[in-house]
Amino acid sequence: MTAPQIEIQLIASAVAVSCALPGCFLILRRMAMMSDAISHSILVGIAVGFFLIRDLASPLLVLSAALTGVLTVSLVELLTRTKRVREDAAIGLIFPALFSVGVILISRYAGDVHLDVDAVLLGELAFAPFNRLTVLGVDIGPKGLYLMSGILLLNLFFILTFYKELKLSTFDAGLAGALGFSPVVIHYGLMTIVSITAVGAFDAVGSVLVVALMIAPPATAYLITDRLSHMLFLACLIGVICAVSGYWAAHALDVSIAGSMASMTGIFFVATFLAAPDRGLVSIYLRRARQRVEFAQTMLLVHLYNHEGLPGVERENHMDHLHEHLKWEPDFAVRIVGAAERKGSISLDGALLLLTERGRETARRAMVG
Repeated sequence: MTAPQIEIQLIASAVAVSCALPGCFLILRRMAMMSDAISHSILVGIAVGFFLIRDLASPLLVLSAALTGVLTVSLVELLTRTKRVREDAAIGLIFPALFSVGVILISRYAGDVHLDVDAVLLGELAFAPFNRLTVLGVDIGPKGLYLMSGILLLNLFFILTFYKELKLSTFDAGLAGALGFSPVVIHYGLMTIVSITAVGAFDAVGSVLVVALMIAPPATAYLITDRLSHMLFLACLIGVICAVSGYWAAHALDVSIAGSMASMTGIFFVATFLAAPDRGLVSIYLRRARQRVEFAQTMLLVHLYNHEGLPGVERENHMDHLHEHLKWEPDFAVRIVGAAERKGSISLDGALLLLTERGRETARRAMVG
């Protein structure tokens, strides 16, 4: 493995963790599309900042873009508070307008500088190792790695410092306000962090991968756990796995690195969506099938219990008459009777179904409660 390959994976991993941390709170606050809005609308902040500063390397460019992200959130909430449109519609109105302004500014006034829409949207991690950081004439590594590591530390500091406030305002903003916290301040602090993260990742990975890494790993982690601390850890871990596996998939297939990483986030989410222990579609299907069988067994035991000691019990509790009394298909009836017999709830006397003491007790509990 060459040094540039290691550096690309380190940059991608730093971006993945930086995006996953605030992304968890966006998922829990049902604001996933806000990441898409911010990652596109800050283009106008980058353009305006460049026109004022005339230096693509200036940190003030990040500040300008981050402020545009906060402006996007403010405009969306202002439009939502009018009660004329819902939040999703407000996002759909605000960020295309700001993004299009950024596109127009860049195409009209920045055609002769290294600032183009394709680079912002798609990024190219393969070139990240060539943008080096030199201190006192010494090459200390790619700029993107140091930039994203700094943003990662900033995100960690913010979340660790305000973890209690973030957690409380995310799950119960009313209670947070009653306890003296300011949900609005926490909200805008989180949106500022999202904006800074999106801006920092622009040059290396582009806005498409920013959205993918900010939403897909946290959404995947959300399907696995109910604890916020575990969700944060799993989202970071899944993001790193997607970044590294996406790089090697791109290397093997000779395709876009950013596109391959974004595709891996989708693959991981779909796999988890299907196979998650509690919330996966397969688990839900198996659980419902098991519940259907258990309910049918209970119905059978109650049916047998209600006919015990009555005249004609041989006919009522006969295997061939379950279709008539319980409206079961023959194959399903055989399946339920077999399951109840294996559990020791009934015994068979030829085709006659007889309750055991265990089955009798189960039927009584079902009828009482």
